[in-house]
Amino acid sequence: MRALDTAATGMAAMDLQVQVIAGNLANMTTTGFKSQRAEFQDLIYEHVQRIGAQASDNGNILPVGIELGSGVKTVGTPRLMTQGTLSQTGNTLDLAIQGAGWFKVAMPDGTFSYTRDGSFQMDNQGRIVTAEGNLVQPTITIPPNSTGLTINQQGQVSVTLPGSTSSSILGQFALTTFINDAGLQANGDNLFVATPASGTPQDGTPGLNGAGTLLQGSLEQSNVSAVTEISNLIAAQRAYEMNSKVITAADEMLQTTSQLMR
Repeated sequence: MRALDTAATGMAAMDLQVQVIAGNLANMTTTGFKSQRAEFQDLIYEHVQRIGAQASDNGNILPVGIELGSGVKTVGTPRLMTQGTLSQTGNTLDLAIQGAGWFKVAMPDGTFSYTRDGSFQMDNQGRIVTAEGNLVQPTITIPPNSTGLTINQQGQVSVTLPGSTSSSILGQFALTTFINDAGLQANGDNLFVATPASGTPQDGTPGLNGAGTLLQGSLEQSNVSAVTEISNLIAAQRAYEMNSKVITAADEMLQTTSQLMR
């Protein structure tokens, strides 16, 4: 019976929906996390009677047909690149991006990754790095015993050097933008890599050419909405239960048919 296979695709789709929701809820407090959503499409149809077919020798046309769907399929789990809430931390090396753009990070294998997580640290050489120790690009080194570290909205890094009363500019943070942020591939550790779908990375200055600005002493929180996720979870659970009932009903109907044929 076709209903068994059709309902099975519905259960599989709702199982994936719950997995996506679980991932979102698990990362509600992950800095810079971008939530996902599952997107579905209906599967191919069997056209028992095609719409618009000739219904009789008199030339009558069928106003409606008989189309039997074969279920549902998942087409993607795109990320929602909406801005997360900015939370003040008071840490001078914490940076939040207001608007578009990504921090560029050099990986140990020589490749580059991108992140919205601006919870940076200093390594034993004074270089600004991520929590995993990967260098933020371009490399900025804070001299020993310097004071008054400030980072303005355009990414300029300034400190007061020992023996000086005025601040000196050490370097400039950059932001990388993409034509299609949703085309980035997540690799864990709050890092993404460019793909053909994301487009070519465009390195630029914060506040220029569509890139966002920086806010020192703050972090961008996850954009997960607990209310939305719980609502989606309830809907997915109910849909899963209803599809399972369809399978039960179809099985009982098959048993009845089998008994009649004995």
